[in-house]
Amino acid sequence: MTATRTLVIVGHGMTAHRLVEELRSRDLENAWRVLVLGEEPRPAYNRVALTDRLAGAPESDLDLAGPALHGDPFVERRTATRVVAVDRAARAVLTADADRISYDALVLATGASAFRPPVPGADLPGCLPYRTLADVDAIRSAAVPGAPVVVVGGGLLGLETAEALRRHLGMRPHVVEAAPRLMPAQLDGPAARILAGWLLHSGLRLSCGSPLRSVDAGADGRVRGVTLEDGTRIAAGLVVFSAGTRPRDELADSGGPARGERGGFLVDELGRTGVPDVWAIGDCAAVHGRCHGTVAPGYRMAEAVAGQLLGAPVDGPVPGPADTATVLKVPGVDVASLGDAHGRTPGAVAFSCAGGLRPGPGARYAKLVLDSEARVLLGAVLVGYGHAYPLLRSVVGHDLPSPVEELLAGTGGS
Repeated sequence: MTATRTLVIVGHGMTAHRLVEELRSRDLENAWRVLVLGEEPRPAYNRVALTDRLAGAPESDLDLAGPALHGDPFVERRTATRVVAVDRAARAVLTADADRISYDALVLATGASAFRPPVPGADLPGCLPYRTLADVDAIRSAAVPGAPVVVVGGGLLGLETAEALRRHLGMRPHVVEAAPRLMPAQLDGPAARILAGWLLHSGLRLSCGSPLRSVDAGADGRVRGVTLEDGTRIAAGLVVFSAGTRPRDELADSGGPARGERGGFLVDELGRTGVPDVWAIGDCAAVHGRCHGTVAPGYRMAEAVAGQLLGAPVDGPVPGPADTATVLKVPGVDVASLGDAHGRTPGAVAFSCAGGLRPGPGARYAKLVLDSEARVLLGAVLVGYGHAYPLLRSVVGHDLPSPVEELLAGTGGS
């Protein structure tokens, strides 16, 4: 059967790639021809592994598309193609090159962009975002062994970036985090203090609790350092912005679907925008107003959209607690966060234990967040409990299979 309908996907990141894989593996009658329009100059790659590239891994290690997709006659991929408008009435998108491309179904997978703090000097030469392969290559080119570098952002990505700059490029990173503690979205105070001790012990410098006031220029017009709100000045010839992302939702202003109050295309849990035959998935999708910012919910949305395109029953992929699981990928540092780590669920109770607060093998801390009956695991914070992480991640949202003490010891299980 020849494909009779055209699916246009705007964006070619990880969730767009998953959608193509899902659709092609399930579309046994070739009912859809897929056209992917990517803004970057290369096809989809593993953005989660960008720190591997910063550490020196070849770009080919990050490739996602295999030979099957490269030779698929029902999949066309166009790189370096930016979509600037959606014409709902004509069911078409318009590119920056003035191409008008018709669609039967449209999926917006435009992703997110790196956040630059709105401070003076943030666009000076020597200020680089951390989001794409091109960004990482620019950072590698600008890196000078032994020189100081400021990494703005003490979250998961910022810390991994700083450690890669130190360990693999020989720089002297200073991490600046506006919040009072590191990884504020994932960790509580005790866990963040242990983590800070480990990182200081490894050679990173840290400033928490004082936002960036300005990026300062030298006589040559390039970056010479930064100033924090408390007046602290930090000298550096390179500033890397790794302080979160903002959804790419510009198409909402040029014919695309509505955006949520905090940005992103407003969708339900199935990725439906409210515009007929238009979906949004991944970092650009605000599910009931909330952008998730992690890859697991985006993958689930991609799978759901593939099913809808093929007429499968509409069963929600409501992102579950395990979708928010994060592990800090820094050698020698064992930190993870799961589900409702901050205990925001009404009635939640917490069980915590600590094994020393100084850097070193004895520094351990765990907090398990349970439901009001202390039976269901809602979330966890783990420092030095890597052996317990796989099992705990598998039971988030379910009854505990063993007493808490056994789970943390690694001896529990069903």
